[in-house]
Amino acid sequence: MFNGKTMFIAGHARLPQGMAAKNVFDSLTITAEVDIKYGVIIEASCTLATDQGRDFIGELLKGFSLNEGVAEASECIQNYYKGKATKTLVAALKDLEQHYQQLK
Repeated sequence: MFNGKTMFIAGHARLPQGMAAKNVFDSLTITAEVDIKYGVIIEASCTLATDQGRDFIGELLKGFSLNEGVAEASECIQNYYKGKATKTLVAALKDLEQHYQQLK
């Protein structure tokens, strides 16, 4: 049940050539349910091609606060996600943060 304490936001970035998801999408999207007061990512997903990839990124981003920026979350993506979409995921996360900052 929706409680009015969260918001749903998205960030987008272009996918590189040669990615499986490129056959379905031109861009990669990260979506997140974010606590309005603290900016904490409660739930996240993305449009990577596999369930495992989507689940991994969702778990990785959970708990980060957008109020503190995305540098630490971006570093985690770079350190632990070793697929072709690393730079695209970081760009989409930065876009998501930018949308969040505009809405605050």
